[in-house]
Amino acid sequence: MAEKPHLNLAVIGHIDHGKSTLVGRLMYETGAVAQHIIDKYKEEAKAKGKESFAFAWVMDSLKEERDRGITIDVAHQRFDTDKYYFTVVDCPGHRDFVKNMITGASQADAAILVCAVKDGVQAQTKEHVFLSRTLGINQLIIALNKMDEVNYDEARYNAVKEELSGLLKMVGYKPDTMNFIPTSAFKGDNLKDKSENTKWYKGPTILAALDELKEPEKPVNLPLRIPVQDAYTISGIGTVPVGRVETGKMKPGDKIIFMPAKATGEVKSIEMHHQEVKEALPGDNIGWNIRGVDKKDVRRGDVCGHTDKPPSVADEFTAQIVVLQHPSAITVGYTPVLHCHTAQVAGTIMAINKKLDPKTGAVSAENPDFIKAGDAAIVTIKPTKPLCIEKVKEIPQLGRFAIRDMGMTIAAGMVQDIKLRM
Repeated sequence: MAEKPHLNLAVIGHIDHGKSTLVGRLMYETGAVAQHIIDKYKEEAKAKGKESFAFAWVMDSLKEERDRGITIDVAHQRFDTDKYYFTVVDCPGHRDFVKNMITGASQADAAILVCAVKDGVQAQTKEHVFLSRTLGINQLIIALNKMDEVNYDEARYNAVKEELSGLLKMVGYKPDTMNFIPTSAFKGDNLKDKSENTKWYKGPTILAALDELKEPEKPVNLPLRIPVQDAYTISGIGTVPVGRVETGKMKPGDKIIFMPAKATGEVKSIEMHHQEVKEALPGDNIGWNIRGVDKKDVRRGDVCGHTDKPPSVADEFTAQIVVLQHPSAITVGYTPVLHCHTAQVAGTIMAINKKLDPKTGAVSAENPDFIKAGDAAIVTIKPTKPLCIEKVKEIPQLGRFAIRDMGMTIAAGMVQDIKLRM
């Protein structure tokens, strides 16, 4: 039987708005989590007087396993609808969620934005909507959650829908084309089955809306780019880097180059899930055996491409950034860490060229002295050592980055132009 098409799904929104419960409930409704497991959590939750947490605990117990370093069976984060199989990328509540979203460690094809109707739009709701847009997530489903807390009141649903539509329009989404679904993840309203409690709502359920999503196109026609996650020396075989193909395709016999090291070689074989494959395509997690490259020449953060179209190495680049948070202000000379694909390199802000109105993108100031949380800006950045990065218009998968400092994500950015390192 052929495998269903696969989509990566992010579940975003403010903390405490029911993301974990929604994911847990979807896993349960689609049969990905068995009834007896839910019953066990329900008993535990009841004993602790926290009945509403049963579904969230499914996700949290996975999170604990992960925090203890236990590898989780990927099936735990997989659920199937009639049409697709979904992987929930970075289960909700993960503290590096924002960073992982920005660097593409979890490239989502679509997202469910969860917003509790009682509270309406909160700070994180805004941040996540903004990020989704910056990251190129074009398909959103809106779950107006915890409808049971407002007695399934249509007027309250409409008010929050209105508020969210304004926010979505502001960052360039088209809310008229989106499903706003009144849900109660805890009670199960409008997740799998139409709810009796919202007879006024005529749209699809969450599962039906997921099946309406479009399958993403694979960027096979772009130049080959594979960020290296790790490299191994396997006795009797040689050097084997591993990574995920972001763009393009690779076959045995291809002439390849690793940048910034400039190490060149030839692909001997490609392996995926412990089986040899004849071709690697975008989204594939592979190990590839190379002839002519020493392990010392390949490391995490390098990018593999074909010799005729090698990955770009930036001496300096200009980028549009959005400052999410910073305790004070960002000025010229600030040197945080840039996280781009698998690379982490410090970078210095050499110039703040323009400050932008985050709502419209119009220039609000030329060469400002500083930028702060909530601002958008065009800046020039100089990595402290060679960094592979691409223009977002040419190879979007490698044109996005996060700026991290003091254990938090300071900003999200997109590369506009690159001064190549010679």
